[in-house]
Amino acid sequence: MSDSNITKNALAASMKKMMRRRPFEKISVSDICMDCGINRKSFYYHFRDKYDLVNWIFFVGFLGEMDLTRYQNGWDWVRDICEYFYREKEFYRAALKIEGQNSFRDYLVETIEPIIRFFVRDMLPSDEDDGFYLTFLCDAFLTALVRWLSGGYDQEMDADGFLRRIRQLMGSMSEFADETDQRNSE
Repeated sequence: MSDSNITKNALAASMKKMMRRRPFEKISVSDICMDCGINRKSFYYHFRDKYDLVNWIFFVGFLGEMDLTRYQNGWDWVRDICEYFYREKEFYRAALKIEGQNSFRDYLVETIEPIIRFFVRDMLPSDEDDGFYLTFLCDAFLTALVRWLSGGYDQEMDADGFLRRIRQLMGSMSEFADETDQRNSE
Protein backbone atom coordinates (compact mmCIF):
# COMPACT_ATOMS: atom_id res chain seq x y z
CA MET A 1 0.00 0.00 0.00
CA SER A 2 1.39 3.41 -0.93
CA ASP A 3 2.19 6.00 1.72
CA SER A 4 -0.68 8.11 0.40
CA ASN A 5 -3.19 5.29 0.95
CA ILE A 6 -1.74 4.55 4.39
CA THR A 7 -2.26 8.19 5.37
CA LYS A 8 -5.78 8.33 3.92
CA ASN A 9 -6.77 5.08 5.62
CA ALA A 10 -5.38 6.30 8.96
CA LEU A 11 -7.39 9.51 8.66
CA ALA A 12 -10.49 7.51 7.68
CA ALA A 13 -10.10 5.11 10.61
CA SER A 14 -9.74 8.06 12.96
CA MET A 15 -12.82 9.77 11.54
CA LYS A 16 -14.91 6.60 11.82
CA LYS A 17 -13.77 6.07 15.41
CA MET A 18 -14.52 9.66 16.37
CA MET A 19 -17.95 9.63 14.73
CA ARG A 20 -18.91 6.71 16.98
CA ARG A 21 -18.25 8.90 20.03
CA ARG A 22 -19.49 12.36 19.08
CA PRO A 23 -21.45 14.29 16.47
CA PHE A 24 -19.73 15.17 13.21
CA GLU A 25 -20.05 18.92 13.78
CA LYS A 26 -18.07 18.56 17.03
CA ILE A 27 -15.12 16.91 15.25
CA SER A 28 -12.40 19.18 13.89
CA VAL A 29 -9.64 18.43 11.43
CA SER A 30 -7.22 18.98 14.31
CA ASP A 31 -9.03 16.31 16.35
CA ILE A 32 -8.76 13.83 13.49
CA CYS A 33 -5.08 14.57 12.94
CA MET A 34 -4.23 14.39 16.63
CA ASP A 35 -6.06 11.07 17.00
CA CYS A 36 -4.04 9.37 14.28
CA GLY A 37 -0.75 11.26 14.69
CA ILE A 38 -0.80 12.99 11.30
CA ASN A 39 -0.25 16.70 10.83
CA ARG A 40 -2.87 19.07 9.41
CA LYS A 41 -0.75 19.76 6.34
CA SER A 42 -0.90 16.06 5.44
CA PHE A 43 -4.65 16.07 5.97
CA TYR A 44 -5.13 18.99 3.59
CA TYR A 45 -2.78 17.43 1.07
CA HIS A 46 -5.26 14.54 0.73
CA PHE A 47 -8.65 16.11 1.54
CA ARG A 48 -10.30 19.50 1.13
CA ASP A 49 -12.12 19.20 4.48
CA LYS A 50 -13.71 16.67 6.81
CA TYR A 51 -16.73 16.36 4.50
CA ASP A 52 -14.43 15.27 1.71
CA LEU A 53 -12.96 12.62 4.01
CA VAL A 54 -16.41 11.19 4.80
CA ASN A 55 -17.26 11.06 1.10
CA TRP A 56 -13.92 9.38 0.37
CA ILE A 57 -14.71 6.71 2.96
CA PHE A 58 -17.90 5.85 1.05
CA PHE A 59 -16.19 6.06 -2.33
CA VAL A 60 -13.36 3.71 -1.36
CA GLY A 61 -15.49 1.46 0.82
CA PHE A 62 -18.22 0.80 -1.68
CA LEU A 63 -18.10 2.69 -4.96
CA GLY A 64 -14.40 2.14 -5.57
CA GLU A 65 -14.90 -1.62 -5.30
CA MET A 66 -18.05 -1.71 -7.41
CA ASP A 67 -17.99 -3.23 -10.87
CA LEU A 68 -21.32 -2.57 -12.60
CA THR A 69 -20.66 -5.31 -15.14
CA ARG A 70 -20.94 -8.00 -12.47
CA TYR A 71 -24.53 -7.12 -11.61
CA GLN A 72 -27.28 -8.98 -13.44
CA ASN A 73 -29.87 -6.40 -12.42
CA GLY A 74 -30.47 -3.42 -10.17
CA TRP A 75 -31.62 -5.57 -7.27
CA ASP A 76 -28.18 -7.16 -7.01
CA TRP A 77 -26.64 -3.71 -6.73
CA VAL A 78 -29.26 -2.57 -4.19
CA ARG A 79 -28.56 -5.73 -2.14
CA ASP A 80 -24.82 -5.00 -2.17
CA ILE A 81 -25.22 -1.39 -1.11
CA CYS A 82 -27.69 -2.32 1.64
CA GLU A 83 -25.40 -5.06 2.96
CA TYR A 84 -22.48 -2.61 2.90
CA PHE A 85 -24.44 0.06 4.78
CA TYR A 86 -25.66 -2.52 7.30
CA ARG A 87 -22.11 -3.70 8.01
CA GLU A 88 -21.03 -0.09 8.48
CA LYS A 89 -24.31 1.19 9.93
CA GLU A 90 -22.78 2.88 12.97
CA PHE A 91 -20.65 5.13 10.77
CA TYR A 92 -23.37 5.79 8.19
CA ARG A 93 -25.99 6.55 10.83
CA ALA A 94 -23.74 9.43 11.85
CA ALA A 95 -22.74 10.36 8.27
CA LEU A 96 -26.36 10.63 7.14
CA LYS A 97 -27.04 13.15 9.91
CA ILE A 98 -24.46 15.56 8.48
CA GLU A 99 -26.21 18.64 7.19
CA GLY A 100 -25.04 21.55 5.13
CA GLN A 101 -23.57 22.37 1.78
CA ASN A 102 -21.21 19.39 1.60
CA SER A 103 -23.38 16.83 3.36
CA PHE A 104 -22.85 13.13 2.87
CA ARG A 105 -26.51 12.78 1.94
CA ASP A 106 -26.01 15.14 -1.02
CA TYR A 107 -22.91 13.22 -2.08
CA LEU A 108 -24.78 9.92 -1.78
CA VAL A 109 -27.61 11.16 -4.00
CA GLU A 110 -25.13 12.58 -6.51
CA THR A 111 -23.27 9.27 -6.73
CA ILE A 112 -26.20 6.82 -6.70
CA GLU A 113 -28.44 8.70 -9.12
CA PRO A 114 -26.44 7.70 -12.24
CA ILE A 115 -26.31 4.11 -10.99
CA ILE A 116 -30.06 4.02 -10.42
CA ARG A 117 -30.54 5.60 -13.86
CA PHE A 118 -28.40 2.83 -15.38
CA PHE A 119 -30.44 0.05 -13.80
CA VAL A 120 -33.95 1.47 -14.21
CA ARG A 121 -33.69 3.08 -17.64
CA ASP A 122 -35.59 0.23 -19.29
CA MET A 123 -38.31 0.18 -16.62
CA LEU A 124 -39.14 3.88 -16.69
CA PRO A 125 -41.99 5.08 -18.87
CA SER A 126 -40.40 6.70 -21.89
CA ASP A 127 -41.65 10.24 -21.85
CA GLU A 128 -40.51 13.70 -20.89
CA ASP A 129 -40.84 12.95 -17.16
CA ASP A 130 -37.78 10.69 -16.87
CA GLY A 131 -36.26 13.20 -14.42
CA PHE A 132 -39.35 13.02 -12.22
CA TYR A 133 -39.29 9.22 -12.07
CA LEU A 134 -35.58 9.07 -11.36
CA THR A 135 -35.78 11.73 -8.66
CA PHE A 136 -38.74 9.94 -7.09
CA LEU A 137 -36.89 6.62 -6.99
CA CYS A 138 -33.71 8.19 -5.57
CA ASP A 139 -35.67 10.11 -2.92
CA ALA A 140 -37.71 7.07 -1.94
CA PHE A 141 -34.64 4.85 -1.71
CA LEU A 142 -32.58 7.38 0.22
CA THR A 143 -35.38 8.20 2.67
CA ALA A 144 -36.05 4.51 3.32
CA LEU A 145 -32.31 3.86 3.67
CA VAL A 146 -31.84 6.69 6.18
CA ARG A 147 -34.86 5.59 8.23
CA TRP A 148 -33.68 1.97 8.17
CA LEU A 149 -30.11 2.78 9.20
CA SER A 150 -31.35 5.15 11.90
CA GLY A 151 -33.52 2.45 13.45
CA GLY A 152 -36.66 4.37 12.51
CA TYR A 153 -38.77 1.32 11.77
CA ASP A 154 -40.67 -0.61 14.43
CA GLN A 155 -38.20 -3.46 14.45
CA GLU A 156 -34.49 -3.90 13.79
CA MET A 157 -33.90 -5.59 10.45
CA ASP A 158 -30.86 -6.70 8.52
CA ALA A 159 -30.23 -5.93 4.84
CA ASP A 160 -32.21 -8.98 3.64
CA GLY A 161 -35.23 -8.03 5.78
CA PHE A 162 -35.11 -4.45 4.53
CA LEU A 163 -34.92 -5.52 0.88
CA ARG A 164 -37.64 -8.14 1.32
CA ARG A 165 -40.03 -5.47 2.60
CA ILE A 166 -39.20 -3.12 -0.28
CA ARG A 167 -39.84 -5.87 -2.83
CA GLN A 168 -43.10 -6.86 -1.13
CA LEU A 169 -44.26 -3.25 -1.15
CA MET A 170 -43.37 -2.73 -4.80
CA GLY A 171 -45.11 -5.97 -5.78
CA SER A 172 -48.24 -5.01 -3.84
CA MET A 173 -48.28 -1.53 -5.37
CA SER A 174 -47.91 -2.99 -8.86
CA GLU A 175 -50.76 -5.46 -8.28
CA PHE A 176 -52.96 -2.68 -6.89
CA ALA A 177 -52.23 -0.43 -9.87
CA ASP A 178 -53.01 -3.29 -12.30
CA GLU A 179 -56.30 -4.06 -10.51
CA THR A 180 -57.26 -0.39 -10.49
CA ASP A 181 -56.46 -0.04 -14.21
CA GLN A 182 -58.50 -3.14 -14.94
CA ARG A 183 -61.52 -1.84 -12.94
CA ASN A 184 -61.29 1.55 -14.63
CA SER A 185 -61.22 0.04 -18.11
CA GLU A 186 -64.39 -1.98 -17.53
